[in-house]
Amino acid sequence: MERRNFIKTAVLGAVAGAVTLNTSSLIAGEKPENNVVDKNKPVDLVAAMGWEPEELYSKAISQMGGMSRFIKKGQKVVVKPNIGWDKKPEFAANVNPLLVAAIVKDCLKAGASEVVVFDHSCDECEASYRSSGIEEAAKKAGARVAFAHDEKYYKEVSIPDGIKLQKAKIHEALLACDAWINVPILKNHGGAKMTCAMKNYMGIVWDRGYFHTHNLQQSIADIATYVKRPVLNIVDAYRIMTQNGPKGKTLDDVQTPKAIFMSTDIVAVDTAACKFLGQFNEKVNMDVVSHIKLGEEHHLGTTNLDAINVVKLAK
Repeated sequence: MERRNFIKTAVLGAVAGAVTLNTSSLIAGEKPENNVVDKNKPVDLVAAMGWEPEELYSKAISQMGGMSRFIKKGQKVVVKPNIGWDKKPEFAANVNPLLVAAIVKDCLKAGASEVVVFDHSCDECEASYRSSGIEEAAKKAGARVAFAHDEKYYKEVSIPDGIKLQKAKIHEALLACDAWINVPILKNHGGAKMTCAMKNYMGIVWDRGYFHTHNLQQSIADIATYVKRPVLNIVDAYRIMTQNGPKGKTLDDVQTPKAIFMSTDIVAVDTAACKFLGQFNEKVNMDVVSHIKLGEEHHLGTTNLDAINVVKLAK
């Protein structure tokens, strides 16, 4: 009953314009205090809430050790946000453009020789890039925005550890980069039940349809085993789509918790995000978002957040 009352309070607060969440609810079920198990090791995961997108990013990346921990001088970098839909930012179908711009600027500040932004959109590519605000924001920040809605830009690679997915065509920008940053938005998804870091891989491949016809949850876990892993996963939870995902219907599908999750561990960050989204939609949990545990079985990371260095911040 206590959990149900908490969900009700959170959702009602969101409708009113202010989510009544605190550090204990950033990762539901985890200890409310910061969980730094080894102060001699870098932070593995940051969960922050209460600020605007740029400040959320700044506070989180600072706790992670700064962008120079992940991006080195002269590297060609891909920042891969979710730009799947021809929807404006307030609908929470795509990553917040302010967050994308902040990441691009920080990569360049760290010494990246080039930053490329792309996604294989579900809606018409140019319209999605434009409506999301990401194309304009990325270009102003200094990135090159790459076209992705043509098979000629993709090259087939093997996925040797895949169970249902053993090969895939991946976008040339990601194949050519030295490092890439995975930037999903947290939202409900009708098929996968949740869109987050592992699910965001579907935007680097050409044939998304294969996933939907060959065990979607396993195929998501399989593609995440591709040898070139993201150096960092940054989950945009400033606005979240709590129902009717992945595209949404109306603004009633959107809540605004003003949060961010950041980690080098893709399984851990999806675990934290899943627990967070579950506070808004009780149908979202680790059992139905089964690609997270399948990712752990692939040795991509851990679902045990008590075993890693976690920092939680709230305004």
